[in-house]
Amino acid sequence: METSSKLWYKAPADDWNKALPLGNGRIGAMVFSQPLQERLQLNEDSVWSGGYRERNNASALPNLERVRKLLFEEKIEEAEKIVNDAFCGTPVNQRHYMPLGDLSVSHYKESIADFHCRTLDLETAVNTTSYSIGGTEYTREAFISYPDQVLVMHITADKAGVLDLRIGIDGRDDYFDSNTPVSDTEISYYGGCGGEDGIGFTAFIKVRSQGGRVYRYGSFIQADGCDSVEIILGAQTTFRAADHKEQARYDVQKASELSYDKLKERHINDHQSLYKRACISLDEENEEVLKSLATDERLERVKQGGSDNKLTELYHNFGRYLYIAGSREGSLPLNLQGIWNKDMWPAWGCKYTININTEMNYWAVESCGLSELHEPLFELIERMRPNGRITARQMYSCGGFVCHHNTDIWGDTAPQDLWMPATQWPMGAAWLCLHIWEHYRFTLDKDFLREKYETLREAAEFFVDFLITDKEGRLVTCPSVSPENTYITQSGTKGSLCIGPSMDSQIIRTLFEAVIKSEEILDTDKAFGKKLGEILKMLPAPEIGKYGQIKEWATDYDEAEPGHRHVSQLFALYPAELISKRKTPELAKAAEATLDRRLSHGGGHTGWSRAWMINFYARLFDGQKVYENIQALFKNSTADNMFDMHPPFQIDGNFGAAAGITEALLQSENDEIILLPALPEQWKSGSFRGLKARGGFTVSAEWDDHKLSNAAIIPNCDSICRVVADSSLTISCGGKEVNTAYENGCVVFEAAKGRKYLLKANK
Repeated sequence: METSSKLWYKAPADDWNKALPLGNGRIGAMVFSQPLQERLQLNEDSVWSGGYRERNNASALPNLERVRKLLFEEKIEEAEKIVNDAFCGTPVNQRHYMPLGDLSVSHYKESIADFHCRTLDLETAVNTTSYSIGGTEYTREAFISYPDQVLVMHITADKAGVLDLRIGIDGRDDYFDSNTPVSDTEISYYGGCGGEDGIGFTAFIKVRSQGGRVYRYGSFIQADGCDSVEIILGAQTTFRAADHKEQARYDVQKASELSYDKLKERHINDHQSLYKRACISLDEENEEVLKSLATDERLERVKQGGSDNKLTELYHNFGRYLYIAGSREGSLPLNLQGIWNKDMWPAWGCKYTININTEMNYWAVESCGLSELHEPLFELIERMRPNGRITARQMYSCGGFVCHHNTDIWGDTAPQDLWMPATQWPMGAAWLCLHIWEHYRFTLDKDFLREKYETLREAAEFFVDFLITDKEGRLVTCPSVSPENTYITQSGTKGSLCIGPSMDSQIIRTLFEAVIKSEEILDTDKAFGKKLGEILKMLPAPEIGKYGQIKEWATDYDEAEPGHRHVSQLFALYPAELISKRKTPELAKAAEATLDRRLSHGGGHTGWSRAWMINFYARLFDGQKVYENIQALFKNSTADNMFDMHPPFQIDGNFGAAAGITEALLQSENDEIILLPALPEQWKSGSFRGLKARGGFTVSAEWDDHKLSNAAIIPNCDSICRVVADSSLTISCGGKEVNTAYENGCVVFEAAKGRKYLLKANK
């Protein structure tokens, strides 16, 4: 079996964490591949628990200065009590994500089957299940089409007239209104969430067959004596369609005008237009052995210490697959579980947790050449803006817009939860807006930057008003927290609420610099850029603490949990580039000490945290630590279906690790391209194609015996290209050698839009 582009298994899924994900950005399904009683657990990205509600706490602003005074007096417990009461959202919780239902397909006359195989082909985004009943071979194919906006399942047998199936839909703990057939071939399943102001949903199902008879039977559609059966399901909600029932029906009827082969062809062509843009290849001497092992067997082999570079390659491909399946133009952005959630009350509400998790979901989208799949995140930011302006004004008397550590489908910006280590963190909108800047840096799309400049500006404007002067004369946030961590003062007091945590200053610095650079690119708003420049001079920079580590708080406190899963003070290392192995070696050494301290105390114990470690070590050019942390991710935080486990399942680790694997092969920080910066010893030979670098470059490379053999760089505009390399690197274009200069460890050359520049390492 193919080792890097297919997930395959020798048994059906008996657990959700073994089922396989399908999606088109909006509709998601987990396929269990049970031969007799198949179940597809369904989601639609806009099925949430209710409508928007105003939650800003009117008591926050009257108590803001009091809380700040108490923090300056180090009366932490008293300050936290006030914040817990006066700053929390009212009500406390935002809306949460919910499943759509369960599609069932059963061989209702049979009781015994022999299972053969189930696969998820990442290149075609088609799930296949094969089994036999009484000597007859059956095949089920399933996919969810983006061009036709429907789920399609096709069931065939190697004999005519043997398919006897019963198809139905229910689920949601009975929180739906109807699943009754509306004709002999159709079911309309619908309901609502959250009352009059909530979200109504519909799934519409049509069954068609070759041969035999299809008819309604109770709550089911029954197909008897058929040669083949096809199920088409559409799903819509009032979030997008006022008449969601009619829109879901229309989607199915429109798709039904096409043959199964045509629906499948359109689906595969669409998927491959994105999936085939990029790839990586890691050579593995045991590849022939691996071909006989199912995915879960390979994962277990790695857990026992076996080598499997192709599993890393598969994991990277799976990450790109999940982007295409889970975040498309017109969909909502990826939440904690993407569009794959089984619980009516999922962990953490399956919301957008924006103190790292949502951002991590999109770390690899640009570098893997899937730039347009970033768009749903930008649309969510725009929904947040008007709400965030109100929150900024009512809670803090500030301009601009703000959001705390969570948001939901409606862009709710008030604090979420009653948990001091996380709730009172006013940096969520700022961090999300840095994705706008990253999108520009990869694409150099000036029209996009012009369209989004005001959003960036508003995010920065909040901090112009919010920052206060600390005892050392620096401008800092207050009140805030270092996400989810707790510190210990010299007197032994524990606290989370604080003045000027390091991550806040790093995010603000990165945001202000992005706004200033945007203003220069667009030649606009120079007065505001000048104001930000003055504030930048007064922001704290990353500092080295008593353990040789990067300080997490303005005061060099000890952590209550030295092995905490968040490593927020290293935002400066990744995803930012304020700390750099090449540019700031002393800070890079302190970042390494920070990681050593975290890991020596049990850090990296959640999937997403381990994924962050991979990126950190890639930025520190430590290939062996990259490899060790990938292995630890497989061993401790990867389910049989390759989903990342917090635990429970959270999709952020899948994307974070994909980003880290990419960072090990290609980096582009500080206006430099770095080829193969963190190759592990185990990745002796390999290649990558179509990865993206900041500055609008498409990059491919090959290496052998841990050394670059050749590379190709294609710019999307005329530019200066800087490649970190020794001076022996030669560059040619169109068969002619290119003039280069050698500056600060970089080969520098002028690159013309659309031309291919071949780089060759001279041995």
